[in-house]
Amino acid sequence: MKNFEERLQRLEEISEKIRVPTLPLEEAFSLFEEGVKLSGSLEKEIGKLEGKVRILINGEELEKDSVTDKKEAKSPEFALFSQDDL
Repeated sequence: MKNFEERLQRLEEISEKIRVPTLPLEEAFSLFEEGVKLSGSLEKEIGKLEGKVRILINGEELEKDSVTDKKEAKSPEFALFSQDDL
């Protein structure tokens, strides 16, 4: 499997190609299908990474809380993308 950057680059290429008005319909559909699959795999990988970051952030907060004797850990406010980006 290609790495994240290679897949993202390919998705950008597809995005540019699919905007060409003279692109034959069958080729446009094939590119669209490939783009949907790529975006799904990229989104899945970003989700996994975001989960790991949340674990790391929560781990730091739990350590801070135990040092300051707080009774409950706060959840971090973290979002990789805003709703406007989606």
